[in-house]
Order: sequence, then structure tokens, then C-alpha cells
Amino acid sequence: MSDPTGTPTRRAALRLLDAVLRRGLPLEAAMDGACAELDRGDDRAFAHAIAAEVLRRTTDLDTLIDAATERPLPPDAKARMVLRIALVQALAMDTPQHAAIATVLPLVDGGPRKLVHGVFATVMRDGDTLPQPPHLPPAIADRWTRSWGKDAAEAARLSLAGPAPVDLTLKPGLDTAEWAARLEGESLAPGHVRIAAGRRIVDLPGYDEGAWWVQDIAASIPARLLGAGTDEGKGGRRALDLCAAPGGKTMQLAAAGWAVTAVDLSEARMERLAENLERTRLAAETRIADAATFDEGARYDAVLLDAPCSATGIFRRHPDVLHRAGPRIISDSVEVQARLIDHAAGLVAPGGRLVYAVCSLEADEGEQIAKAFLARQPGWAIDPAGAEELPEGIAPDKVGRVRIRPGTLADRGGADGFFVARFRHD
Repeated sequence: MSDPTGTPTRRAALRLLDAVLRRGLPLEAAMDGACAELDRGDDRAFAHAIAAEVLRRTTDLDTLIDAATERPLPPDAKARMVLRIALVQALAMDTPQHAAIATVLPLVDGGPRKLVHGVFATVMRDGDTLPQPPHLPPAIADRWTRSWGKDAAEAARLSLAGPAPVDLTLKPGLDTAEWAARLEGESLAPGHVRIAAGRRIVDLPGYDEGAWWVQDIAASIPARLLGAGTDEGKGGRRALDLCAAPGGKTMQLAAAGWAVTAVDLSEARMERLAENLERTRLAAETRIADAATFDEGARYDAVLLDAPCSATGIFRRHPDVLHRAGPRIISDSVEVQARLIDHAAGLVAPGGRLVYAVCSLEADEGEQIAKAFLARQPGWAIDPAGAEELPEGIAPDKVGRVRIRPGTLADRGGADGFFVARFRHD
């Protein structure tokens, strides 16, 4: 007897969850391997959607499962994984109950199959529901409460309630109000348009001619803090973008008149950066190299380091980070960040500026890196960001750094968690 239609998609979702929760891979990085047996793009998209929704709601799904079982299932038990897939479809994705359970039962055999069917039936019979918004994993909620307070942790939870909006950065010279109208969005800063989630990006006005690129408003701040690259008509000053791919900040700098060198170790990601430059008709020199050792002898008027990090700040759009970014990943990232910022400082020309950024909500990767850098590097100081340099609703802290926490721009759709500090050499 053949499996019900739709089972291969659920099998792919199971592989995705295993890759994230057991092997610690990013969800996007696991897609090709997990979905290799799916020929249709919509099937691949649905497998991704199921896995992402499970990752968004794992804490609450497990609460329902544990309440319906006499003995707790191991966290990585296949029966628990399969139940998460079935329940999230029935309770959060409008999949009919019979389809939600029938398409996952072939993923388990013997006793676990009976268990899955029985627990699913119990939850459905009892009329259980999933809370809205979802709860954060307890370890994340506790850590962010300690770091930023209870209100920020609750704001993070609220931001999981629905899909994040999409931010677009416009090329300079375009009228922001005109493009906000054309794109049916709103602007929170010059050169920025925010649109609702769910629209097909390649079909939007301006895509083919490269009028804009997708970039969260928080991610646009580091390059904004470097301003224009032209200097009294003398042409573009030199900027180095370290860990540059996929290129949002490189494009910002190039569009602002900087002569940009973009460096990244990933050949695949640099191919994507090159494609983005071609679409937007912007120019930059590119290097496939390790940012921790890159040095061609040149010194730059500006160095931008968007360092590798735990990426906990992008949890709204990538809920897998809530399950992958534990203390070990954070501590490993801190070691890399310290090496990178010290090396980056040595590439700045006299009188130049250094911008350090991470898409992380961990103070160890942001505020503490900046503080330790200043302690190690005599002569460097914070170059305070001014409120006038930042998007509406975002303000610098008391020493001029930028920390975007959960709850920032909450009434306008939110923003990724970010830390940005600009330094100058005295």
C-alpha cells in the first residue's frame, strides 16, 4: 500500500527538524539535503513552512504532547518529532485533522505509530489549542530576561506571533515617498520602504532594474553610520566590508559613493553578492578570503565588520536560531569576534572609522566585545551615533552605541535584534 499523498513532504519536514534540533544546522542550510526527493517547488516550500512553524512553536507543542502521554518522550524521539509535525498542521496551519495525521503515520512503525495516533487523537478530542503568541524556549526566555528585562523577553515572544515585514533599501537618488507608494508600503527612514510579508519579491516594481534590495532596517544601520563616500568632490573614499556576503551593506556603501572592497570566505555566498551587484548595477571589488587574516597592504577610510555571531537577533524570520544558539555557540562566536575586530582595526587608515555590528541579542557579542576592544586597543574611542543618523524609532544608548532589542518598532512591525558601535582612532 502506497503512502498517502503528501507524505514525502512531511518526511522532508522531519529531516529538516532533525537537522536543526539534533545536528544544529541552520534551517536554510539543511534544505537541499532534506528536500532532495521533492521535485516541486511548492512541496519544498511547504516542508520548510511546516518545519519553521514547529520551530516557532516547539515549546507549546511539547506541552500538549507531554500532557497527553503517561511517560515523557525523549526530546529527540521520532514519535515526538512526528507529533509536532502533525499537531502544528492541525492547530496552526489549517490542515484538516485526517490529513495531518494520515501523512505522518508512515514516518513511524510499530508501537510508536500507535502512540502517535493515540496522542494526536487525545489532543484533538480534548479541544486543545496553541497559545498565541507562542512561548519562547525556556532557556532563551530566561537569558533574555536576565539581559534585557521581562518586558523585552515578552516583546520577543510577541514578535513570534506572525511573519515579520520585509524591508527594502532604495538606491540613492530615488524618491522615498514615491517608492513607498509604488510598493504599497511605508517608510521609516530616507531610502527605506517596509512592505507586508508574503509578497513575491521578484514581482515587485523595481526589482528587475535593481532599484532596491531586501535588507532589514536594523541591518541597514552599520553602513548608514559611515555616511557618504565622496569627499568634497574628490571621488570615492575607500571602504572595506568584512564578512560581506550576501552584500546588503556592500551595496549600501557602493551606492553612497564609497570605493568598496568586499571580503567573505564563502564562495557560494560571494556568488550571490556578485549577482546582487549585477542586478543593482553597483560596483565593488570582491575577495574570497578569511576576514581574520585578509590584508593586501592597503588601509581604508572606513572598515565595516558585520561579524559572524549567534544570529539570535533574526529569530523572528529564522526561528531555528532559538534552538541552535546556546551558550557554546555564543562563547565560540565571542572568541572569533574578538580576533576579527582587532584585525579590522589594523586595516583602518589614520583618521578613518571602524564600525562593528552583529545581528545578535547577546550582550557578550555586542556591548562586551566593544568594551573589551577599547580596553585592549589604546587610542580608540566610541564615535557616538547621532539620533539624526538613525531610522525613526531607533535611538543610540547613552554612550552612542546602537542596541536594537525586542520591542523596538513593535508598533510598526518590529526589527531584527542588532548591536552596532562606531569607533574612531584618536
